[in-house]
Amino acid sequence: MSNQTRDLLVEIGTEELPPKALSSLATAFATRLQVIIKDQLDLFEPGKSIVHCYYSPRRLAVLCENLRIQQQERKMERFGPAVDIAFNADGKPNKAAEGFARSVNTTVDKLEQKDGKLFFSAIQEGNLAIDVIPAAIEEALTRLPVPKKMRWGSGNFEFVRPVHWVVVLFGKEVLNCEVLGIRAGRNTYGHRFHHPEQIQLKSPKEYVQTLLDAKVWLNGHDSDLQNQISKQAISKAHEINGDPLNSDSNSSLVIEIASLVEWPVAIRGEFDPKFLSLPEEILIATLEDQQRYFPIRDKNTGKLLPSFITIANIESKNTDKIRQGNERVIIPRLTDAMFFWETDKADSLESRIPALDGIIFQNKLGTIGDKMQRVSRLSEVIAKSVGSDPKLTVRAAHLAKCDLITSLVGEFPELQGIIGKYLAQHDGEPDEIAQAIEEHYLPRFAGDRLPETRTGQALAIADKLDTIYGIFVIGMTPTGEKDPFALKRAALGILRIIIECKLDIDLQQLLKLTANNFDKNIKINTVSKDVFEFMLERLRSYLKEHDYAPDEIDAVLSLEHIQLDRILPRLDAIKMFRSLPEGMALAAANKRIQNILRQAGNGDIYATMPAIDGSLLVEDEEKALCKKLGEITANVQSLTASGNYADALKELAGLRDPVDAFFDKVMVMVNNDKLRLARLQLLAEIHREFQNIADVSRLQG
Repeated sequence: MSNQTRDLLVEIGTEELPPKALSSLATAFATRLQVIIKDQLDLFEPGKSIVHCYYSPRRLAVLCENLRIQQQERKMERFGPAVDIAFNADGKPNKAAEGFARSVNTTVDKLEQKDGKLFFSAIQEGNLAIDVIPAAIEEALTRLPVPKKMRWGSGNFEFVRPVHWVVVLFGKEVLNCEVLGIRAGRNTYGHRFHHPEQIQLKSPKEYVQTLLDAKVWLNGHDSDLQNQISKQAISKAHEINGDPLNSDSNSSLVIEIASLVEWPVAIRGEFDPKFLSLPEEILIATLEDQQRYFPIRDKNTGKLLPSFITIANIESKNTDKIRQGNERVIIPRLTDAMFFWETDKADSLESRIPALDGIIFQNKLGTIGDKMQRVSRLSEVIAKSVGSDPKLTVRAAHLAKCDLITSLVGEFPELQGIIGKYLAQHDGEPDEIAQAIEEHYLPRFAGDRLPETRTGQALAIADKLDTIYGIFVIGMTPTGEKDPFALKRAALGILRIIIECKLDIDLQQLLKLTANNFDKNIKINTVSKDVFEFMLERLRSYLKEHDYAPDEIDAVLSLEHIQLDRILPRLDAIKMFRSLPEGMALAAANKRIQNILRQAGNGDIYATMPAIDGSLLVEDEEKALCKKLGEITANVQSLTASGNYADALKELAGLRDPVDAFFDKVMVMVNNDKLRLARLQLLAEIHREFQNIADVSRLQG
């Protein structure tokens, strides 16, 4: 390291931080501090400066390697008032000139004149890093995304948790500053039980190893704490020929556990096998969500074992006591879950339907019961178009939300739909209905699985679309980052189901059907248009994530009728077409054809133009083009109708040479009315065949 750079360590020591938010909080702190130090303070040394993010349950830390000890010199240039304003008739400076000179800390006689104005230029010496870093730390902390802050002691400082110590080391020097009311120093603390004494840090470089020696395994982008937890859990499970669930190092469970412990020690415990009679989702939720345990699945049978793995935060000589303590704690949790399950089974889902009228969905949109009446009507229509049994779909719609009344969903909200499936099976409902009750919530998040049954697909689309349309009707459309009803997720879910499950559904027609469920006094046409545009925005984002270029997306979405189930094949065909030698030339030709047809007096003339009258054509080039078009049209139309767009475009690519020759030799807009019409008919037919696939004129070279 050069003597012109130093490492910076900032550590904020607190009481236990919220585990679910800790990872994002630490990342945000490191990111914001890096932006300020790099972009605003210009203390980064190109190719050398590196920022590391670290955290544990009691600390947030950022280590910046190789920061400049001083900002670089900067050339300062400022224009002042116009010269004829800055001086009086005698050539003496007036208040305007003197004021400008004072503002740049100089005198009028040292100012220059440039472009008719007073001008100041100077080399400004950079500030020392030790003078500007403290304010950067404060600014980064102030801008952290903390929804609820706490106060402590007698001061007015606020943070996510009370702060007990602060380390700010620049090289071996402690910066003279206060952070959140605490005087910065070089003393940190290790594990609360294994190493509670103060630890004096000599330099930022030794930070990670010093804490590791003090039984604190820091988490961060270059720390393997999560890997360590994962390895220990897998090793313990293998002792009984099992695999721990959600034990991947990047799983949400491992991330949360890594935010709860400083020194992980895996311990395996057991519970009464009678609890295995619970639906496994309930058992898993009890172990994972309530206790942060790893459930274990038998390697051979795939069934859950009456065992779990907990990650202790202490290295004990008597791990049996820790194991026994955790085994005792889980008994009442599982007992409650069993009690809820048996209680909920006592009443059928159907008997709970009237209770839905007592649960408000949204004040202006009525109850959950009202919503499901709308959904049942809409899902029945969708079911007919996707090949599902309408009666089964309507039945599933009436039962879909009934598990919201159960004790289990009250205890485990994330299991809604899943509980409904099991209760439907217990009630003897058809498997299709039980499956659809669970599936109508899918997909729950980005990348989640989709409904597999047609009934589930129809119900999922109807439920999500009813929510979107209803919220638009009452004017609570998403704005910016605010989307309380998760409409963006719902819209993407609808699109994924239709596209990836290959459902032949007309979205615009579907919106009209949805509109029939709402008050006729509402401006339905406006709402339908707004919802359609909202869906298109989500569709564009979805397609961009699948690596389609913006102009390729435009080429398909510009079609008058968008068939969602055929969008991906069309886009694949367009991507192929632009790679052909003839592709971009024909895209340009289509744009030219479109302009000619528009200039003919009707922007949509190509859509209604009568068949070509080839007998009227006179030039060899136009006859050749007409002949070539006639040879391929039947095959192109057959390929297009069957969804084989790639081969259809390959056929159309054969028009390049005759199209080029046509435009080189033939004047379309001649005075002869019949000849002009015949040539327009020829161009219109070419354009129509392309438009049946995509508007290739939108492709950019």
